[in-house]
Amino acid sequence: MKKLDLFVFRSFIGPLVLTFFIVLIILILQFLFMYIDELIGKGLGVKIMTELLYYFSLTFVPMALPLAILLASLMTFGNIGEFNELTALKASGIPLRRIMRPVIIIVALLSVISFFFSNNVQPYSYRKARTLLYDIRRKRPEINIQSGTFINDIDGFSIKIGYKDPSTNRLEKILIYDHREKKGNTSVTFADSGYMKVTPDETGMIMKLFNGHSYNDLEEKDAAASLRRYPFRRDVFKEQTIVIPLSGFELERSKEDLFRFNSATQTISRLQYFIDSLSNMNEIRKKNYIIEFNTVNIYTQRNFYIPDVTQSDSAEARKAMVFSPYEIFDTLSPVIKKFVLDKALEFARFSANYVNQKRELIHNDIKTLRNYQIDYHKKFTLSLACIVFLLIGAPLGSIIRKGGLGTPAVISVFFFVIYYIISISFEKLVRENHINIFAGMWAAFIILLPIGVFLTWKATTDSSIFNTETYILIFKRIKDKLYKIIFNIKDEDTPVDR
Repeated sequence: MKKLDLFVFRSFIGPLVLTFFIVLIILILQFLFMYIDELIGKGLGVKIMTELLYYFSLTFVPMALPLAILLASLMTFGNIGEFNELTALKASGIPLRRIMRPVIIIVALLSVISFFFSNNVQPYSYRKARTLLYDIRRKRPEINIQSGTFINDIDGFSIKIGYKDPSTNRLEKILIYDHREKKGNTSVTFADSGYMKVTPDETGMIMKLFNGHSYNDLEEKDAAASLRRYPFRRDVFKEQTIVIPLSGFELERSKEDLFRFNSATQTISRLQYFIDSLSNMNEIRKKNYIIEFNTVNIYTQRNFYIPDVTQSDSAEARKAMVFSPYEIFDTLSPVIKKFVLDKALEFARFSANYVNQKRELIHNDIKTLRNYQIDYHKKFTLSLACIVFLLIGAPLGSIIRKGGLGTPAVISVFFFVIYYIISISFEKLVRENHINIFAGMWAAFIILLPIGVFLTWKATTDSSIFNTETYILIFKRIKDKLYKIIFNIKDEDTPVDR
């Protein structure tokens, strides 16, 4: 049996390593496609890019491992079945579960390693990766300028452009506020068009402006406040060149605690601490909102128009009085009735606005809490997904009996897409507080685990669930049954060969 375990181990470990790095490279390429616009043209060296990809690759390990196990188990048992080695083992009296035992042990260890990796390594690598990506985004301000928004990345300047031609880098409707003297908006420049580029030594940025004008407030000396004339200077130009110094143009490293409160950078103990703290804080806020609403919006206004209540009435007399709004309203004059109705509508609108405002605040607080709860459960679900995908991949490989990367890759991608869609869909429902956190985060595991158990049972009993003749026979039986029901034919009337 030791030779059997060694044989299965060697057959499994090679495809596992190969598929793991293939999946990891695919995830890294997906990351590059997402942030390619923010990385190109920044003058990043090989060291910075290697560091960025290294940290992000560490964050992808818990996600890449389940898919690699699914693909490797399909390839391993598909190869064994394709070369009739699985048939020989079963013929010698060795059941499939015994053949799968070394793979199950390996995947169980990988599941534990994945859990500790996502709990200890991933938070650190995610924090480093996000901090480095944040620093890279700030490296070349002229690349980040987008049309229609103010850019404050350059120290002492606030720049806005109306349109940017990506092919020629031509800028239109340029608005520049110079805040270097820290006196407010005292120096403003507007240009119809222009170009912008960085100097060869990367110490400044040259802005060439066309057809514009600039305004500069002039300082008045020894003038009383009542006698100030607020002079300014207006310059009109057809062409003007502005050189803006770029201090710290090289990549400036931020502190590592920049994303220290992000939910993805926390361990399980820290996540549990934040979850408990945010839950208690949300409950306290809800109670305070209710107390504030009852105190300010209802009870302070309720006795405003109750008649026969004077300051001399005792508290017991006030409590004994029965509040009857219809009787009180009938005793009022028409003018007072109109005033009361207007006040009631005003209070109702105010109360509705108050409730909507506080409901939005509570919803935002719950979304923040859900982020920490989602990352807490992800550390468990991604680890257990390794076992679920093994229960799907190993029996499917023994049933299909096709090795290589073709058929196993197609089936692996199919099941992983199902897992991914279920996870993302239910995670969104959890984030919007539509369903319970446990039901949402464990939905994919709960749905796919019975499928894996069913496939394992079918493979153990040598069921040919992928044999087309089996389904043709079932379809033929259903067709014959419907034929008898439609034409009211009894069994004894049915010809033997039809």
